[in-house]
Amino acid sequence: MQTQGTIHRWNTEKGFGFIQNAQTNDVFFHIRDFRGPGTPTVGMQVVYEEIHVGSKGPRAMAVQVKQTMASPSTPPKHTSTNNTAPRRANAPRRTNAPQQRTFKAAPAGAAFAKGLMLAWLCLLVWGVLSDKLPGMALIAIAGLNLLTYFAYWNDKNAAQANLWRTPESTLHLLALLGGWPAAWWAQQSLRHKSSKQEFRQIYWLTIALNCASLVALALQQG
Repeated sequence: MQTQGTIHRWNTEKGFGFIQNAQTNDVFFHIRDFRGPGTPTVGMQVVYEEIHVGSKGPRAMAVQVKQTMASPSTPPKHTSTNNTAPRRANAPRRTNAPQQRTFKAAPAGAAFAKGLMLAWLCLLVWGVLSDKLPGMALIAIAGLNLLTYFAYWNDKNAAQANLWRTPESTLHLLALLGGWPAAWWAQQSLRHKSSKQEFRQIYWLTIALNCASLVALALQQG
């Protein structure tokens, strides 16, 4: 039968002590009879089995530290897994992947270029019919545009084959002389010089100069 008590004396050097219980003050026990963790200390509450050996008085065997029971009024703590912040189901996901951009000619820009070509051609024909421009002007312009398209095509192939390139100044000169419509079609169909910003700025400048020169020639007094 187990008895409860409290250690009220303990000799660390000799390894024995005495337990006090409700019936007696001195229940001898030895360190080898201690089953608890660590070493016995004064004031430690223990349970043990008491025996009597002759006239030596009571002795404690199988001394164990008394386990303190948790208070039943204290509810066990538990962590709810539902306390985390709710996820935003409708929040858009951000991606760090760069967006790829594909080059497409703007519809407004293409319409403007085609309209400008039509107006330029009408002005050219009107200038020839009104004798303000020489009759060979239409043939010369047609040949110049064929040459311009060929120059773009040849430069495109040379770039792919790593061969000698046509200078950009030559392409701009052909556009300035009247080959700019073929240059525009070559840029769109061959995808050549269509995304180089600096080149296209100079290209549109040659268009403006050519159109202005044609207007000046067509409107001059014969």
